[in-house]
Amino acid sequence: MVSTGDIAAAVDILRGGGLVAFPTETVYGLGADAANPDAVGRVFTAKGRPRGHPVIVHLAEPAAAKEWAAEVPDFAAALAEAFWPGPLTLVLPRSDLVSDAVTGGLPTVGLRVPAQSLALELIGAFGGGVAAPSANRFGRVSPTRADHVRADLGGAVDLILDGGPCPVGVESTIVDCSGAHPRLLRPGGVPEESLEAVLGYKLDVILDGSVRAPGMLSSHYAPSARVEVLPAEAIATRAQELVALGIRVGILAPGRMMGLPRGVEALPPTGSAVAYAQCLYQRLREADRRGLEVLLAVPPPETGVGTAVADRLRRAAGTGSTG
Repeated sequence: MVSTGDIAAAVDILRGGGLVAFPTETVYGLGADAANPDAVGRVFTAKGRPRGHPVIVHLAEPAAAKEWAAEVPDFAAALAEAFWPGPLTLVLPRSDLVSDAVTGGLPTVGLRVPAQSLALELIGAFGGGVAAPSANRFGRVSPTRADHVRADLGGAVDLILDGGPCPVGVESTIVDCSGAHPRLLRPGGVPEESLEAVLGYKLDVILDGSVRAPGMLSSHYAPSARVEVLPAEAIATRAQELVALGIRVGILAPGRMMGLPRGVEALPPTGSAVAYAQCLYQRLREADRRGLEVLLAVPPPETGVGTAVADRLRRAAGTGSTG
């Protein structure tokens, strides 16, 4: 359990330019004072993250967005009202408060209010914005438990607040609200369909990485095992081919797969798209713990949060997103 003293210690670390890992509803974040460029620079160093990649600023309440954004269009305000606190990041024109260290030199900043009580308590007690990408090595599997952070970053973090497993399990949806029309840059915890229901029109969708945003490299969220994304009907044949070559093979799928050759390690079925999202990164890490060389993955149907899961699987496989 995290105590009041732990929160106070975390606040002192953030104010002193240090790093605090903390849970959100999506994944664990590696937090630094967003108004301190040197502290934000420590985040990049700890993660091995290229400096040109923007990071998301986490806020304690929606009203704080007006400090960090030069402008909040009406459609962005409508999305914030509907989904904040929650797994939605809005990209907005940055205010003078925001440094290049946060934005990677872009004229915009990504903002979000997380729907996690410990995160909100920490950010509220800190009294400012917390820049917090996922608390893992750059490009690798995101952390959804405190022990994932310890394993990935170890002593590079000054304090890890353990709030248990993250209930959503995949990163926030990113919507670019800096232009005349909102654009979906990354699928995530808020489904595209839900966003469009609030807006009353279709979003432009740009998932090819042509617009810089967190987690949008064609290869990302990757375990050491090679990931291959296949339809269910192709799994058994591909598994047979790999086993015949002496390769250690695992299977990740929504349900139990039949007709698999001997020696294939079937990870526990994921179930629904929501359950798949919750366990995805845990399963990818499990593939590495088992020493698997290839993980054959069947994505869920690409509706709701299933779109985000399929996107993460393709990026783990190094094939980007088909959008």
